[in-house]
Amino acid sequence: MIVDIDDAKTRLFELVRAVEERNETVVLCRDGRQVAEIRRVRDLTPDPRLFVEMAPGYDPTEPLSDDEWPDDLK
Repeated sequence: MIVDIDDAKTRLFELVRAVEERNETVVLCRDGRQVAEIRRVRDLTPDPRLFVEMAPGYDPTEPLSDDEWPDDLK
């Protein structure tokens, strides 16, 4: 849905309802140019499959010892 920004001022409640209920994207225009979008917020909850569990006692901030560095980076 494309709406002029001046028109959007008076129809904001209606436009937000269209986004919420019908999952529409509203494009706001000023002087015929697209300047902004109103769209539904994505669920930004992290996927639990992507969580990493560290081994007990492992400290990822601990520096590598000399023997842990690859030879080409010593």
